[in-house]
Amino acid sequence: MVASLAFVVALMLLAAAPGTNAQPASKVWRIGYLDQGSAVRNQVYVDGLRKGLRELGWVEGRNIALEVRSAEGKTDRLPMLAAELARLKVDVIVTWTTPAALAAKRATTTIPIVIGFAADPVGSGIVASLARPGGNITGWTHLGHELRVKYLELLKETVPEATRFGVLWNPTNQAHKPSLEVIADAARRLQVELHVMGVQDPKDLDGTFSALALKGVQALIVFPDGMFLAQAPLIIALAARSHFPTMYGVSAYTEAGGLMSYGANLAGMNRQLAASLVDKILKGAKPADLPVVQPTNFELVINLKTANALSLALPQSLLQRADQVIE
Repeated sequence: MVASLAFVVALMLLAAAPGTNAQPASKVWRIGYLDQGSAVRNQVYVDGLRKGLRELGWVEGRNIALEVRSAEGKTDRLPMLAAELARLKVDVIVTWTTPAALAAKRATTTIPIVIGFAADPVGSGIVASLARPGGNITGWTHLGHELRVKYLELLKETVPEATRFGVLWNPTNQAHKPSLEVIADAARRLQVELHVMGVQDPKDLDGTFSALALKGVQALIVFPDGMFLAQAPLIIALAARSHFPTMYGVSAYTEAGGLMSYGANLAGMNRQLAASLVDKILKGAKPADLPVVQPTNFELVINLKTANALSLALPQSLLQRADQVIE
């Protein structure tokens, strides 16, 4: 009888013991989110991640917790914020923009990192290759370098008489300098002049727009950047004051009154791609084994009200190709 009881107890203990791959039912996984831009303006992208995770069974407050850190456009704060997330020993870090990805990479070689909104992860030194990222990093890229050519082509189609184009870029964004070389090649092909202006401090934006106007710039391209996006209302207002038809790489500008934008659906990318990669990592996958994903669809968004304010007669061929026209 004693032996039988001991056998039953042993079976019960064996059944209660977790398997080697099982996770405690009560565990709450902590996800760090590191953003170069504004917490308020970029909330839609964090919400995209939340929604995607929820669709995969990860519910905030039940089995995951988000630790969001935003630099509010102050790129020099990213290393401190990345180090803070590393000290918290979060289970995975999701980053937004190239500077944020590099800050996270420097902060930890052990915590898995899922990058997002990175223009050129290989060229920027974030991963070894897209197919085999290696180390503790994977994620998705919006193919920013390739898009720079499209920005110029679409803007030239919008303002065919323009021959002098301004480019607003941020010297602290590691993806921007190589992008200048790409867009310069496109400018030579289209036989237009480029006037590039680097801005890394919001207080310099007003003077930069005045300088572009003095150079006789007729249209403007704003490279995607967390600091610029944090200053979106100011940049849109300065473009309107200067009467610059302006192309942006993020639809949030167009929705807020900018003329036009072209690029991936960023909130959708976080929902579909970042969430899926986080899900795989939390279930045991290694970032080194997960290829960096590239978008297949890009959206052209045009604000017709802004076009009218600029007295622009947009070509019907352009309007017909737009994925969204804001009236």
